[in-house]
Amino acid sequence: MKELRRHIEEIIQLTESEFELIATYFTERKFKRGDYVVRQGIKVDHTFFVVEGMMKLIFDDESGKEHILSFAMENWWETDYLAFHKRTQATMSLKCLEDTTVICLSFEDYHNLCAAVSKMEHFFLNKATSGHLASQQRILSLLASTAQERYFKLIHNYPSLTKRVSKSQLASYLGLSRETLSRLYKGK
Repeated sequence: MKELRRHIEEIIQLTESEFELIATYFTERKFKRGDYVVRQGIKVDHTFFVVEGMMKLIFDDESGKEHILSFAMENWWETDYLAFHKRTQATMSLKCLEDTTVICLSFEDYHNLCAAVSKMEHFFLNKATSGHLASQQRILSLLASTAQERYFKLIHNYPSLTKRVSKSQLASYLGLSRETLSRLYKGK
């Protein structure tokens, strides 16, 4: 829980008693590489804070092709947020790329926590806003940047990512073919 507290306190300050109460709303879970944390078609009951490991948020289209929407590594939150907040079945899956430890927060506990510790509403609003801004930037990058620009921006912003995921997964995330990514990788 110390990682979670440090993460929260990057945005809001907590007393010891506030954090002790906050901690009661979370549970820790461990997953193995290849495990699904969220599966497309299943109701989404939790959001997840990554303590250790890495996951990918994916969408499988009707032809069976996998599209990577995001990667989630240490100190990131991830789930199928539309399904989580709307209480519907997942349209995406969350799959572990490494053995992963997460801290889970259920939908009910999310709302109960915000009611019990009002500062947490500010924390979650900040995280949601940051995520929304990042999504908009990703969309703009896909629409207006060259493959090379997207690749170099990715390795500049997340240098460890290229060491933790395969070139095929990076290519999928960037909207490129594996061959195009290999040419860019050789030219860096």
